[in-house]
Amino acid sequence: MEQYKKEFIRFMVECDVLKFGEFTLKSGRKSPFFMNAGAYVTGAQLKKLGEYYARAIHEHYGDDFDVLFGPAYKGIPLSVATTIAYSELYGKEIRYCSNRKEVKDHGDTGILLGSKIKDGDKVVIIEDVTTSGKSIEETFPIIKAQGDVEIIGLMVSLNRMERGLSSDASALDEIQEKYGFGANAIVTMEEVVECLYNQECQGRVLIDEELKKSIDAYYEEYGVK
Repeated sequence: MEQYKKEFIRFMVECDVLKFGEFTLKSGRKSPFFMNAGAYVTGAQLKKLGEYYARAIHEHYGDDFDVLFGPAYKGIPLSVATTIAYSELYGKEIRYCSNRKEVKDHGDTGILLGSKIKDGDKVVIIEDVTTSGKSIEETFPIIKAQGDVEIIGLMVSLNRMERGLSSDASALDEIQEKYGFGANAIVTMEEVVECLYNQECQGRVLIDEELKKSIDAYYEEYGVK
């Protein structure tokens, strides 16, 4: 496993973003792990997070795109932090854009905040995690409604490696198949387990034998076949 991936996994743990225990997800599934990008709260954390995202996006999609779209709400700070990091790391000015949950009818009107999206723009979508692919169903039509826009790809921080909404493929694979653009993650849950299983992190072993069995059982039920 690449060193930056190990560093990112430990970074998620240090920031209390990646947790282990028992959690009920939005989908109703009971999961032995949970990721909450809302726990990145300091300037130093967001700066570092933006750099991880920028490197992963550059690795997978290069810099031939114009807009980084972060779906409301968690995608908003992700898109801002990553456009800043992209400028600093690669000298490329990418515009950030996000959607509002409600259309604004005064002042800066419309459903978008940040940069407007216009004909000819190439867009990369940025999210924290995709469990079932449902969020893309909401995001895709918003972006495409702005004009003749090309979506280059999606980048998330963690690939949970679970089945999507309508097939036995992973949510990211399902998105790629359905929408025709790339879908990638900084790290996969398989890499998280590989990195943390029976290894100390923050002074304790986070994935011991018992938790490993819970994770294995979870993937037996919900994982990609």
